[in-house]
Amino acid sequence: MNSDYRKELLETLIRECYVEREVTLASGKKSNYYLDCRRAMFLPRAAFLAGELMLEMAVGAGVEQIGGMAAAAIPVTDAILAAAYRHNVTMRGFFVRKEAKTHGMGKQIEGAFQSGLKTAVLDDTITTGGSTIDALKAVRESGAIVIAALFLVDRQEGGAEAFAREGLSIQSVYKGQELQRAAKELA
Repeated sequence: MNSDYRKELLETLIRECYVEREVTLASGKKSNYYLDCRRAMFLPRAAFLAGELMLEMAVGAGVEQIGGMAAAAIPVTDAILAAAYRHNVTMRGFFVRKEAKTHGMGKQIEGAFQSGLKTAVLDDTITTGGSTIDALKAVRESGAIVIAALFLVDRQEGGAEAFAREGLSIQSVYKGQELQRAAKELA
């Protein structure tokens, strides 16, 4: 993994996305820090860096399509797809709705999804894995061959174990402890 890109994105995540105070996470867990990666994913340079770093993980895993639960996974998916284009890598992307639409085609999975492809589910951050496992189940039920679970940040709070129960190991660019250390060093 490109160490210069990794360092630069880490500094951006700390500066733009990291807040140290007690918060309740989407999982219901309490944490002494919050990381809102969406802020970074809507900054051009940070989106470029995240796309490059996560594309490397996807290609290394042999993935043909990527996606995750709306909404946080959408900008990550887009960043990876843009990186794939820059590197002439064939890759498809999609996102999963919490529920199938009640109008139009009634889809739960939107985008360029195809059944039968080697697929990675992804998100910006994983805590317990709940929403990404929901996406995993939806794409498996739709015929995808899920071979990877990719994250920008693993908070190291049970997500890896949840995916192990689903038969997958996770990969991430950063671990939560690394972010916390970096936040103290950059303060």
